[in-house]
Amino acid sequence: MRWQNLPLAALPLLAQGCGVSNVYTFESPGTTTRPVLSAEEARDFSEENLFAAGGKLASLTGRWHPEPVAIKADTAYVVGQNAPYATVQQALNAALRRPSGERVWIKVMPGVYDGVVYVPQQAPPVTIFGAGSTPQAVTLRLALDARFSPARYRQAVSRQFAAHDPAWYMYDLCAGKTTDAIGTNCSAVVWAQSDDFQLANLSVVNSLLDSVDAFSHQAVALRTDGDRVQLEKLRVISRQDSLYLNTSNRLNEAVTDRISRVRVSESYVEGDVDYVFGRANAVFERVHFHTVSSRGSNEAYVLAPATLPHNRWGFLVRDSLFTGDAGYADGRKAKLGRAWDQGAGKTGYLPGVTANGQLLIRDSLIDDSYDRLSPWGAAATTSRPFRGNAAAARRLDDVGYNRLWEFNNRQLRR
Repeated sequence: MRWQNLPLAALPLLAQGCGVSNVYTFESPGTTTRPVLSAEEARDFSEENLFAAGGKLASLTGRWHPEPVAIKADTAYVVGQNAPYATVQQALNAALRRPSGERVWIKVMPGVYDGVVYVPQQAPPVTIFGAGSTPQAVTLRLALDARFSPARYRQAVSRQFAAHDPAWYMYDLCAGKTTDAIGTNCSAVVWAQSDDFQLANLSVVNSLLDSVDAFSHQAVALRTDGDRVQLEKLRVISRQDSLYLNTSNRLNEAVTDRISRVRVSESYVEGDVDYVFGRANAVFERVHFHTVSSRGSNEAYVLAPATLPHNRWGFLVRDSLFTGDAGYADGRKAKLGRAWDQGAGKTGYLPGVTANGQLLIRDSLIDDSYDRLSPWGAAATTSRPFRGNAAAARRLDDVGYNRLWEFNNRQLRR
């Protein structure tokens, strides 16, 4: 069966083991290399709890109950070959110059659009949606590499921005760097710093892809920084660092004084190394994660949360599907993920201080591209060895252990 072509509606059935064979499960408490929650332990890991509060810690906003993304087909902001705007950024600039505080809908007609899309922090609620019948009909793409010099970045991006544009400051933060390379934070094709951002029914591709070697080439396709973000019916494709669910400030700096909440649903995400990562409280539902081997990377990780140690919640994946390509067969296996010990490169992991990524994968189907006995890798940044808590009486937020868990998953032998 070609799992990458499964309809997203089939994922809940697959996650329950319906219509598949050669499936086996893992029972609580699991092992120190593959810890598994009991039903009682897993009960609190819910969308309601992950989305209970957000924004700045000093003035948290209340519970968020996201509804399906609503589409306004008769919007004035239409992008396409014979439409009022040739690029999404042009339409966004026009909308933001006429502030009303109301939600802005930007409709993107079928086609391929080369260039970045930057949504500034002060933007009102924005919905960008593809007008095609499937997410494949609309593609937003560009090749950007964290290793690009500021000069090469300017060459690739500068034609889209002028000094009076609302998102000029975002461009200038990257174009004005004095370092040799722009870094991960400047490598996104679509980058939204605003709250209440919505993206639906299209593809976002960092087209660097296999044009580079197997070493470190962070190339973000989609990055969000704000609170109450919804990503629905998307295809997000890159290799390293495809989807970045971040928490930062206007200066493009990582911060520890706020919580960002993100919901990702009915989507396909492809990559090879840490390709879904960040500090947000994020719920993934009916998402197909597909790990590719085409770059020849020696290591492969799907999820890399950087949850702060005082935050009980990080990533929650449910009713989803994890697959890999033919390169993950025989002795070569991918990992479900690893913690990202963000900011601890010089100090090493400091219990209770350093980020300690939290993640639960539940009610999902995992094919045999992934390491069955040791699905979690050593932490990014510090190489802290994975240490799972498989004690009968355990505290799930013990900072001496990793917080990467499973519950009620089924593994499929292809």
